[in-house]
Amino acid sequence: MKNILLLFGLAVVLLIGLTTYRNSKKEKPLVVILMGAPGAGKGTHSSELSKTLNIPHISTGDLCRENIKNETPLGKAAKELMDKGELVPDNIVVEMLFNHIHDKGYDLTGYILDGFPRTLIQAKALDQRLDKDYKKIALNLNIDEEKLIDRITGRLICTSCQTPFHKTNLPPKVEGKCDKCASDLYQRDDDTKEVLKNRLEAYNKDTKALIDYYQDSKVLKDIDSNGSKEIVLENLLKNINQKKS
Repeated sequence: MKNILLLFGLAVVLLIGLTTYRNSKKEKPLVVILMGAPGAGKGTHSSELSKTLNIPHISTGDLCRENIKNETPLGKAAKELMDKGELVPDNIVVEMLFNHIHDKGYDLTGYILDGFPRTLIQAKALDQRLDKDYKKIALNLNIDEEKLIDRITGRLICTSCQTPFHKTNLPPKVEGKCDKCASDLYQRDDDTKEVLKNRLEAYNKDTKALIDYYQDSKVLKDIDSNGSKEIVLENLLKNINQKKS
């Protein structure tokens, strides 16, 4: 009887040890935080990274607009503040984001964040939610201001399907018309040199604390975003793969 109990005890210990080993070897989901000034290429590169890494791209700007359109409780609260000219507070943005992540099951797959976090409060809230169950990397897209101004002031967008174009880098086949649906193209009111300079000043002021925070956490990688889309993407993937290994 003692021998049977002893063997049973050993089997339990081995089973627990095997389970612990398997869990320790299980790859943690990856969270990619894409940072950069307006026009640095966050949206473009997020989409490409999403396809290559096979993880979803989450734009908090799109998420906020979706909540407002669907008139969710959070969307109504956000719209009420925006209509008054006020910023959407951090707690609403965080709840929108993590409700979306939970509903879609992205907490199991990992994801790419575009436009979040924007403040130190959001960054700390993200870390609290992720804890130690995820691998995390923050990629900061750096670009010369003059090149950034050229990118932004040359942007054109389709009035119907929202397909982006550029006056010099990606011109439409027919001037002023979308290649996909032939609708008119327009330039956003804030895509001017004067407005952009103000946006850049605000961005640099607001994100300094974020950059310091991620540098201190040793998860920040600076990426030169002055080159071609292909070269920048290659550099992004190189840094991500190093983090995953």
